[in-house]
Amino acid sequence: MIVLGSPFPREAILGDPDGYIDIRNAVNEKMNGIEKDVAKRIKSEGYKVKTISGLGGKWVNGRSHGHISLKHAAELAGLGIIGKNYLLINPEYGTLLWFGAVLTDANLVPDEKAQYDLCNDCNICIDMCPSKALGDRASFGKEECIGKMFKMVNKKWKINCFLCRKVCPHRFGIDPKLKIID
Repeated sequence: MIVLGSPFPREAILGDPDGYIDIRNAVNEKMNGIEKDVAKRIKSEGYKVKTISGLGGKWVNGRSHGHISLKHAAELAGLGIIGKNYLLINPEYGTLLWFGAVLTDANLVPDEKAQYDLCNDCNICIDMCPSKALGDRASFGKEECIGKMFKMVNKKWKINCFLCRKVCPHRFGIDPKLKIID
């Protein structure tokens, strides 16, 4: 699997939630194009390929369920670590990456998994979470989060909350003066 990440512009979390959806959709379209380009190149070498979109998956009970967790795949691919906010934090782009992937039968050399802890004693996201979904890293409250994060307006899903992304001290990347604990 090749995991790809495309950065979000900072405006995605500095503006209103409606703007976040528009930016997310535009970044997803950009990522879909990148996935197709990578897949086409690999396929031209004679390998099988399948693209995995960040907004792909099945629609079940009014919610989208991805084929795989691209966030976990990105962590395993060395693109960052999943923080207490249950978002992948990348050293350069912070929490502002959108993921896609290309599955292939090509022989690939894996990257090393990132080995650092950014959250340390910080609990800002946990304390600020209106749904209290972030209290236990072993059992993220996905249903509680989704229940607060999205709302239906005029028969369209809207983002209602992205506070965990907005309050993270590493949302825009890691301060180079910060000491990272391995």
